[in-house]
Amino acid sequence: MGIEKIGLLGGSFDPVHLAHIALAETAWRTLGLSQVQLIPAANPWQRQALAACAKHRLAMLNLAITNRPWLQVNPSEVERGGATYTIDTIQQLLPGKEYYWILGSDQLQNFCSWRRWEEIARRVCLVVALRPGSELTPPKALQELLSRQGRSLITLPFPPSGISATAIRRQLALGKPTNGLLDVAVAQYIQQNALYQAPVA
Repeated sequence: MGIEKIGLLGGSFDPVHLAHIALAETAWRTLGLSQVQLIPAANPWQRQALAACAKHRLAMLNLAITNRPWLQVNPSEVERGGATYTIDTIQQLLPGKEYYWILGSDQLQNFCSWRRWEEIARRVCLVVALRPGSELTPPKALQELLSRQGRSLITLPFPPSGISATAIRRQLALGKPTNGLLDVAVAQYIQQNALYQAPVA
């Protein structure tokens, strides 16, 4: 029995949408992972304030993983509270497993601005999916670090998705349908709890 391989997909999940699930499933199948953990941020320091509170975002995530046993919700960042830094999350992971941090190519471009990014790159395998408007080319400093380690970025065969939580929130605020963008149970939860009704800037 080899070392257990676990995928980690962090994000605001504000709300979780079908592209998040598709990305997690692609990583799970492509890399032969035992599971993918979805990690909702408490307070991402590089973006604007979240529209839905942690309670609602966790509830939507739990609905989205129903009947998907290969998906798990990891609430560590929400439970920790405060500003969300990836390195703190990685330090809380259980030892003895191999971890794969999944990110979009848009996040890859500013990876070297993350707190203690060198340590992150040493402790997990970096898995990148192409996002519209950005490239899969890593920053020079990251590429040099990986080269010294004899490692490379893992790229996923994931077609760029135009689905974004910002666009979904805008649709919801305007009362427009979100068919094909959200899990049905998540869409019902949003409606029942009157989420995302305020206009999006």
